[in-house]
Amino acid sequence: MAVKKHKAVFQYFFMTLFLSPLTFCNSQEQKTTTVYHGADFFILEGTKIADSLKENRYDRLPFSYKEIVRKPVWKLSKASAGMSIRFLSNSTSISVKWKVINNNVMNHMAETGIKGVDLYFNNMGSWQYLNTARPIGIENEYMLIENMPDEMREFKMYLPLYDGVENIEIGIDSTSVIKKPLKKNDRSIVFYGTSITQGGCASRPGMAHTNIISRKLNIDCINFGFSGNGKMEQPINNLIAEFNPLFYVIECLPNMTTEQVINRTIPLVKTIKEKQPETPIIFVENFLYESLALDKKEKTLIDEKNKALKIEYEKMIKSSFKHIFYISSENATGIDHEGTVDGVHFTDLGFMRYADFLIDKFVQFGLITKEKE
Repeated sequence: MAVKKHKAVFQYFFMTLFLSPLTFCNSQEQKTTTVYHGADFFILEGTKIADSLKENRYDRLPFSYKEIVRKPVWKLSKASAGMSIRFLSNSTSISVKWKVINNNVMNHMAETGIKGVDLYFNNMGSWQYLNTARPIGIENEYMLIENMPDEMREFKMYLPLYDGVENIEIGIDSTSVIKKPLKKNDRSIVFYGTSITQGGCASRPGMAHTNIISRKLNIDCINFGFSGNGKMEQPINNLIAEFNPLFYVIECLPNMTTEQVINRTIPLVKTIKEKQPETPIIFVENFLYESLALDKKEKTLIDEKNKALKIEYEKMIKSSFKHIFYISSENATGIDHEGTVDGVHFTDLGFMRYADFLIDKFVQFGLITKEKE
């Protein structure tokens, strides 16, 4: 009997020894179950239009503009280019669940840039990249980072550049908290332009130049880039004139004809100046495409547009228009001709160089100080 009793005790001890860690692990897994939180737990940046005025929170135009702008502009406005969400959490892991509208695909742009989500964190005052959530279709879920120390941090997620977001939620540990941070400076920079302004063809959302500039200057950048459709059109002129930014950056020339440049440049300025008379407006020339080295017909067309813009600018200066600036696009992406994916649209390298190029111009014009960089 004694032998059997000792054997039973040993078996019980053996089972306890090996099952206890398993039970402990299961307990830990339960404690760190991912819980998702929606719009009430983060702030949306990169837009100045109230949610109540939009068809969808992540649209770039008010719903009332659906019948005012051309159909391609409305469709492109559904893309969440330039928008980001910001939140605080002490979670040891961060996941994201998001649903896009169209599941767009292009042959010269990574799907991570088209419809992915970038995660950054505030590292002692600078936004540092962590990871990109890779899309697989309309509905997506992705673990962006785990195994972090349990301490409160500030995070930022950049939203898709060439697809719309129907809904997005942040996943954190069930035992952690998530909070809305305080809203920062209400002033912003408004960009109005083309496919490049929208972010084509950045490999991920954080690499569009408006987003790079936003991080470097710690200021909201509002992106009104409409691929193939940035044409200084009056409905968009009227809308952006309602804002009160630090300044405007107009990058529309790649989508415009010479005649449109002549007919629409001064009306755009007059529209803005009626509402924002002291706000600076910067015009950027048509980018110099790589093919211009040998394609003389295309070079002539681009030269004509840039010349027309310069003439309109000089007219405004002679007419005493205040706070109007002009940027030549020469060397905007460097001097080695390696900044594009197709001779026109920027790679991440091109966007980084262009962002730095613009920031240098902003400093030269006295619109920002170096301390803000």
